[in-house]
Amino acid sequence: MNFVLIRGGGDLASGIAIRLHRSGFKVIITELPNPLAVRRAVSFSESVYAGEIKVEGILGRRVESAAEAFELAQKGIIPVLIDPETDILKNGNCPALIDARLLKRTADTDIHSAPLVIGLGPGFTVGENCHTVIETNRGHTLGRVYWTGSACADTGQPEGDPRRVLRAPLDGVLTAAAEIGEHLEPGQLIAQVGPEKVIAPFKGVLRGLIRPGLSITRGVKIGDIDQRDDPQYCFMVSDKALAVAGGVLEAILSQPEIRLQLLG
Repeated sequence: MNFVLIRGGGDLASGIAIRLHRSGFKVIITELPNPLAVRRAVSFSESVYAGEIKVEGILGRRVESAAEAFELAQKGIIPVLIDPETDILKNGNCPALIDARLLKRTADTDIHSAPLVIGLGPGFTVGENCHTVIETNRGHTLGRVYWTGSACADTGQPEGDPRRVLRAPLDGVLTAAAEIGEHLEPGQLIAQVGPEKVIAPFKGVLRGLIRPGLSITRGVKIGDIDQRDDPQYCFMVSDKALAVAGGVLEAILSQPEIRLQLLG
């Protein structure tokens, strides 16, 4: 079985997995032992903790081996394998590798890992650690496929009101006081990290929150508030993820040999 391997199972990676899955590709995701996805409700990485998760009706399930991943992918389920070093690549049969970890720094991805290596956003340079880069910066270039150069540099600033991004005030274990999809009022308690409280800065809906009980470090993104205040958006793949996924799909389909290996 030939498959597409996606490194990372966060919300953008999951949007890519869904678009490829719906287009007939066999997809496998590799993750860390303790992923820190904020938009957990739409991230296949959540299956690392929960065992399985459905995102927009598509089932993702944690597996314990490459063999199990291959078997599950054949059945139309997206397998999530804890494999930080992508040892699964030693089995071959992977014409396309997508690094969707969004490290925003120079990635350690090996351009020789697969016939087509696709990088997302900052940290990738065509010809150095990937064959093509997909733009992740919002605007007219979002989702564009670059066959030379790099994506836009990381601005270091969140999109929209910067207060929407919640960060850990100190090192510690996160305790939740609100649920994803819950309406928030200004000043409402969302979570605590150790003794420090994380408070809603404005009215909106809690779009994402790191899984309670995890140990986190100061400054790490732990949550996201959506001022549109529509809870259904919390459980839908974002427009950004779908745009980036469209770029990935274009990159794969534009290469006849890769397309043939994956789709026959």
